[in-house]
This record gives sequence, C-alpha cells and structure tokens, in this order.
Amino acid sequence: MSRKTQIFQVSTLYGAATLAAALDAGLFGPRDGARRILLVSNNAAIPETALRLDEMHGYARIAGRFDSVVSWNEAISPHHPSAWGPRGNDTVMWQKAFRLQWGIGERDLIELAVESIQVNPARALAAIFSESTVHVYADGLMSYGPTRDKLPLTIARRIRRLLHLDLIPGLKPLLLSEYGVGPEVVPDEAFREVLDEISQDAADDPRLAPVLEEAPTAVLLGQYLAAINILSAQEEEDLHVRMLTGAVRAGHRSVVFKPHPTAPAGYSAALSKAAADAGVRLTVLDAPLLAETLYHHCRPALVVGCFSTAMVTASAYYDVPVARVGTGLVMGRLKPYPNSNRVPLAVVDHLVPDLERDQDPALVGTAPETLSPLVNAMGFCMQPKTYPQLRESTADWLRRNLAGSPGHYFPEPRLAELRLPGSKSRSRARLQVSRAKRVVRRTVRRGVRKG
Repeated sequence: MSRKTQIFQVSTLYGAATLAAALDAGLFGPRDGARRILLVSNNAAIPETALRLDEMHGYARIAGRFDSVVSWNEAISPHHPSAWGPRGNDTVMWQKAFRLQWGIGERDLIELAVESIQVNPARALAAIFSESTVHVYADGLMSYGPTRDKLPLTIARRIRRLLHLDLIPGLKPLLLSEYGVGPEVVPDEAFREVLDEISQDAADDPRLAPVLEEAPTAVLLGQYLAAINILSAQEEEDLHVRMLTGAVRAGHRSVVFKPHPTAPAGYSAALSKAAADAGVRLTVLDAPLLAETLYHHCRPALVVGCFSTAMVTASAYYDVPVARVGTGLVMGRLKPYPNSNRVPLAVVDHLVPDLERDQDPALVGTAPETLSPLVNAMGFCMQPKTYPQLRESTADWLRRNLAGSPGHYFPEPRLAELRLPGSKSRSRARLQVSRAKRVVRRTVRRGVRKG
C-alpha cells in the first residue's frame, strides 16, 4: 500500500520558519497519513566551519514538526550541496538509494517543498524524484525578482505553487510567473507565531544578557558582501561603520550590531573602534539566533541595514521603523546585471528612507503604485528572454521615469544592449561592432578546426 511522503528541504532557520508557518496554517494538508521529512542542507562555502542549523535557537522546536530529520550533506558526501547534481542516467539509481537510506517505501508518493529551484540542491532533488509534485517556497525579498535560470520543462511543469511571505503587500512575486506558477501567501499570523516560538527558545541564552540589561535603541544588521565579491572587505567594514554613524547622528546612544553569521571577527573590531570614538555603547551579538529574535527581546526603536530581508520583517512583524545605508553603492557594483540581489536592493532603495540623507526612519507599508512597474521593468532588463511580454511596458516606463531614477537602476550599457529607451546611438554602434567581431572570430576558429 502506498502512502505520501513529504520532503521539506531547508538551508536556513528563516526558511525553516517559513515552512513551519505554512505547515501550521494547513498549507500542506493534514499531518495524518503523510510522513514528513526535514532535509537539512548546509550550503556554506565551507560547511564544516559554518554555523549549523541545529545549533541555532528555535531549531529543535521547528524540527519537532517532522517525523524525521536527515542531512543532505551527509547523503551526498563528499560533494558540496551547491555543486552536486546527478547525471541524467543516474537519477533512478539515486532515487532508489535515498528511498532506502531515508526509509521511504518503493511505492510511496513523493511531494517536495524546496527553496531556490533554479539551483542545487533543490534542482537535484527535483531531478532525482522525477515523479514528485514540487512546491517552491521563498523566504525573503528575492521572490519579487525574476527567475534566475531557465528550468527544464520536466521540472517546471511539476511546480504547483510559490509559497511566500507577504513582506510587501501589494507587490506580486515575479519568480516562476513565466511558468504559470501562482503565488500563495503564508499567513502573517502563522509566521509571527513561529517567530515568537523561536524567540522563547533563546530567552535563557547568556549572550543576550548584555542586550537586555540596557536595551539598545538601534540595531545594525551586518552584511557579508565581500564573500560574494560585490564589495571589498574594507568597503564592507566601512558600510557597517556608516550604519553606526547614521544611527548616532539620529540620536541613538545604545546600539547592537548583529553580524552576518559568516562575517569575520575583524568587522566587529572595526565597528567597536568607531563606536568608542563616537562615545556610544555598542554590543556585538554573536549568538546563534535570528535578527527577529533580537527584535522580540529588546524592542528597538530603529533597525538599520543595507538590503537584508530582516529590515522588512522588523517593520512588517514588529512595527520597528527602518532605514537604509549603502544600497546605491552595492547596486552599482552588482555584476552581471541579472544578479539576483538586484531586485531586493531596488525594493529597499525604493521603499526605505536613506539614513545618510537625514530621512526619517519609517515603517514599510503597502507597496506604492510606483513599485510594481519598476520591478517589472528591472525584471525584464535582467531576463529579457524569459519575460518578452514585458518589453513594451518596460520601454514605456523608461521613457517616463528613467530621467528621475538613480543611474544604477538601469545602466546605459544594459539599455543599449537591449536597444531600449535611454541608450545612446554611440553605445549601440559599439555593441554592434563588438558582436560583429565575435562572429568573425567564431567563424575563423571553425575554419581552423575544419582545416
């Protein structure tokens, strides 16, 4: 007799919390009759040295919602989760192996819930369990951007829905829309209850004591953009110092810095020196917890970041005003243009006040009418072959709005490449010459090989 087995793949606690909220809200049906497996993947560059999911506060509470927990890293060792995928003729063998290893019956029906379907390990899982239905969940602002890579139709046609948090009410996700995949919102109430549950688990952590003794009025969210070669290490340190300087200028004298889990200790040291020079109290919180857990316990009056999703959750779920620093710098460094961080940066840049321009911090509310057209235009410029139907509306938007938009939103070379309004004839001519030269070089190489 066959039964249903649901496999839920996670790599972050925030993503696991999103899935937990979806389960609690009944979005995956009743638990009776279905076996639920939590498949944990550590996608860090060096997993052996990175913070593990089971080391974070709240993990055990979330894991308790599943019948078993298995490690993807162990299952495919010694391969890296982000790099490994099965060869086409090996998928049947791998499915048999994983069914045996995870105690799944040969006739059990498989249902997958995965993140980032464009890349491994989600793509590998979808290929291995080739008969399964697939649910994709998005745990942050990237759901509003375009699909990064084209999916094989054998995977795309099996995707039933995109589960996402309604972080920006009124803004519809572009992700997977080209395949007719409909978005479905994970209820705010369910997600907030999961966040509260996680926060309670951290209440006794002694590392929180310094924060609770003198509750900070401002929280700074660290980024780690040097690791993905967007900023240099020095520029990233400077970005954090700029966050501190902005908070101090806004009148905050007690500040907590929540570093990115993979940030080097030197970042905190540089920030501590800047705080000492400014005469403010700085607490660096390196406890294994979500930023949302920090909001729950210390109730700050301000959250400052660059483009972290935790900025938006501070506003959406904790009513904390937010401000941004450095979005223009980072967006200007993104290469190539289709970089997946572009839309999250644009959303924050468009909605969140700039602390360095003395704009008052504010809550992020419903999306203004200007946001969806901007995101759609950017989505087309990022992936023009995927969303050809957006070309005309993008051209119209550029004619009406490009002059008043930041230059890093739509760089002129990209507009020239796509032959869109705002590009210069000289740039288009250079591109034509460059393309002609590439054609000639390819033709010559073919001739040499044939000779």
